Amino acid sequence: MVLKQYYLGCLAHASYLIADEASGRAAVVDPQRDVEQYLADAAGLGCRISDVLLTHFHADFVAGHLELRERAGAVIRLGARAEAEYSFIGMGDGDSVVFGDVRLSVLETPGHSPESISILVYERGENGGEPYAVLTGDTLFIGDVGRPDLRGAQGWGAEELAGTLYDSLHEKLMRLPDATLVYPAHGAGSLCGKSLSSETVSTIGAQRADNYALAPMRRERFIEIVTTDLPDAPAYFTYDAALNTREHPTLEQTLARELRPLALTKVLKLAEDGAQLLDTREPAKFEGAHLKGSINVGLNGSYATWCGTLLDPERPIVVIAEPGREGEAATRLGRIAFDGIAGYLAGGMQTLADRPGLVARIERITAGTLAERLAGPDPPLLIDVRAPGEWQAERIEAAVNLPLSRWPERMITLPQDESIVVHCGTGYRSAIAASLLQRDGYTLVSDLIGGIEAWPTD
Repeated sequence: MVLKQYYLGCLAHASYLIADEASGRAAVVDPQRDVEQYLADAAGLGCRISDVLLTHFHADFVAGHLELRERAGAVIRLGARAEAEYSFIGMGDGDSVVFGDVRLSVLETPGHSPESISILVYERGENGGEPYAVLTGDTLFIGDVGRPDLRGAQGWGAEELAGTLYDSLHEKLMRLPDATLVYPAHGAGSLCGKSLSSETVSTIGAQRADNYALAPMRRERFIEIVTTDLPDAPAYFTYDAALNTREHPTLEQTLARELRPLALTKVLKLAEDGAQLLDTREPAKFEGAHLKGSINVGLNGSYATWCGTLLDPERPIVVIAEPGREGEAATRLGRIAFDGIAGYLAGGMQTLADRPGLVARIERITAGTLAERLAGPDPPLLIDVRAPGEWQAERIEAAVNLPLSRWPERMITLPQDESIVVHCGTGYRSAIAASLLQRDGYTLVSDLIGGIEAWPTD
């Protein structure tokens, strides 16, 4: 048996290929939407991907089940409680897929979502024995459990799902042998839990001993703990969870339509008609010079998550990127189903070399300069855009906390005639915030270089 984990750092997402070389068959669990790596690795093992399983309808990304159905002819398998537009095989407790010496057996483990399943992996097929591993999806993470509050739009209350999660953990997963390997669908950085470990594999025994959510406690106390202090969930989570139940174009079809170069005149016309201008370059380059009206979400950070939080999926997007990185920008948006890309600015920022009137800049200031301004007679308004927990742990005394994740819902309104300085932890999120403020007409905006990490602690 071959069990390979694929870890996509920008979405903190883990997917899996399980193959049996003797039978020439393989299955993929919770695939990302761009599926080339699974196809290539299966072919290298002399295997065909015959099955694709989703542990649940993911909210933070669009899965690649339709892609593997189209590319490999894979059968889609979901939990028995799932409902979807496309054809699939529903699997309940004890239902199995067997190929060669490999057996994948389902445990229904609702809680993060009503249709959630976990998948037991056995090395000796029909002969039973103890499971080698369990793929837990978003039910059990390393150091955490799945949040139960993401299905409110479908009528499922957080407390109701939390109670079901408690039952799934204690009546099913915690009854597995301690040596069983635990492979979750997410790691640290995912918003599907609140304190996920950076480790990507553990054991049932280790989680029983160390996971705060598995400590002995009453069901009522568990419900209280897992429904409080949850991170803000981006608006696109509800959109993606629903899309994973629907028939929709594959990523390949989408990119064939989207990856087209656009002349500057066309970009300006699209912007005039309501398109969103997305500059994916590094913050320092963006703030040094960018097309007026564009916002900055750099590719070298949590790009998809912040695009999903701040952009409108119903409005066209024009990408501005370093030449050669347009495909990456579009693919990573496609992973979260932001498929409304109108194209990209041909030639990138070089196109604006002889159009200085279309170029804008954002001031970048050092910690020393900021300290002088704060101590002066007319101090700027200092805005900390980090999450509330970060702000409570450490902050600059004069700062006001306006978390970037909440800007879309709050429609930030600040004094137009006052100097504003934004900062975050390192400068990635504050560059996004500064670009949003400038786009919305704030002209006296500056960004603290290096964020709070550059602020002296003495």
